[in-house]
Amino acid sequence: GLCLILYYDHDIRYVQLYRTSNQEKLREIQQDLKALKSLGVHVYSVTCDGHKSILKAVAKVYPEAVIQRCLVHVKRQSRAYLSANPQLPASKELLGISQRILLIKTPEQCSYWLLELHNWYQKYRDILLEESFNPATNKYWFTHKGLHRAYTLIYNAIPNLFTYLNDSQIPYTTNRLENFFKHLKEKLLLHSGLRLEAKRNFIKWYLYFKNNPAK
Repeated sequence: GLCLILYYDHDIRYVQLYRTSNQEKLREIQQDLKALKSLGVHVYSVTCDGHKSILKAVAKVYPEAVIQRCLVHVKRQSRAYLSANPQLPASKELLGISQRILLIKTPEQCSYWLLELHNWYQKYRDILLEESFNPATNKYWFTHKGLHRAYTLIYNAIPNLFTYLNDSQIPYTTNRLENFFKHLKEKLLLHSGLRLEAKRNFIKWYLYFKNNPAK
């Protein structure tokens, strides 16, 4: 029931702002970004997991900021949808394509990857869009749901997948932030018996000392 939302500066490794909530909400994220803007914080780029609330809030408050989808999230989620060892040939090939996304370092490699994805779609379009009737819901749904979800995830992310190729200073993963969270979770695990309010206070002090290591 506790969701920690961090606005983390990748370059200086500093938490600019944070809040605790129960989920990522558009209204709250928009308020946070407005607060950052009022403090004179300029946002050039945002690297995130593609959550709709984040994308909408950034578009409203920092419309000129460029978006970079975290490649690790796309790779990991695709694998979750397809499984680590899919049996369907279409799923096997799409898994291979999705897992190579972190190897893209140049525009030329990006073009080859996009062409590979396009060729995959042309080859497996009928399987991807195949539908089955579910008598329990009285509706049609995609026969290969995991395959459809994985492709949809990748396809919808494409406009913001390769922003980093135009600017090497843009981080293409949120790994630095994930490491930050991992360390915090490890510390919280040592105090798993804390009540919710005590957990919130623990997080506040943790973030304070992380931002002020000399104290």
